[in-house]
Amino acid sequence: MDVGAAPAPAGGAWAPGKVAELLGVSPVTLRSWGARYGIAPSARSEGRHRRYSDADVRRLQHMQRLISRGMPVRDAAAAAFTGSSRHDVPAGRLLRELAEATQELEFGAVAALLDETLAALGAAAAWTDVLVPVLRELGDRWQRGDVCFAAEWVLTTEVSSAFERFGRRFPETAPARPVLLACCPAERHSLPMEALRASLAESGVPARYLGQLVPAETLTELTERLDPVLVVLWSMAAPTADDVLVRRLHALDREVMTAGPGWAHLGERGLTVVDDLGTAMEVAAGRVSAS
Repeated sequence: MDVGAAPAPAGGAWAPGKVAELLGVSPVTLRSWGARYGIAPSARSEGRHRRYSDADVRRLQHMQRLISRGMPVRDAAAAAFTGSSRHDVPAGRLLRELAEATQELEFGAVAALLDETLAALGAAAAWTDVLVPVLRELGDRWQRGDVCFAAEWVLTTEVSSAFERFGRRFPETAPARPVLLACCPAERHSLPMEALRASLAESGVPARYLGQLVPAETLTELTERLDPVLVVLWSMAAPTADDVLVRRLHALDREVMTAGPGWAHLGERGLTVVDDLGTAMEVAAGRVSAS
């Protein structure tokens, strides 16, 4: 169970017995971790009783996850203080842990696993090897009649936040004509564009991301003002693919790359169409290099 999903005590002050119950360990084990490795309560109640803060509990949960992967307890305790972990954890293991945390609606664990996955694999591989399979499994469950809206909401919300955190790790590149990323005006599914934005940031390719449900007038105005080397328009399904907007941007003498399965029904219209992250990155980086 995750502290983000557990009934939080007032002020985030957790009694040792409650923490032991949350982690599924004995109070004796919990006390020994504090004595041996320094992962002890850092707060005190008004009655001066020692209490675990929310940060203490998350640290213990991270330590416990590392132990479950086979890391020695002492090493896991040391890693828990830095928030680090071994980066040789197989993608399949990260996938299973993320799927389990999502199913249990463990917000904090999902966020921590996403940060770890992005740090270990990079944005592109994390998206392709871990996130897409978990999202696809949720979609398959919907098709089978298993209503899992809450789990999908938790995952998509935390993935979006994790991509944002990951992208901020990389400094802005030198001024250059950027790649402009946007969803079509009626498109609500934005995670693939967020994955592309994070991947481009990691690769040092300048990009500006406008988000979902971007009005056509807004996109047109920003295209004129930002002078992008390429505009990437995302559509998840045919009803949101706006070919009128594409023609409008072409009239401004802008190159447009239509991305996503929503464009497939339009057939051959002289557009640059991609439906995978690797190709989108290659095309975007190539246009920036050539500009």
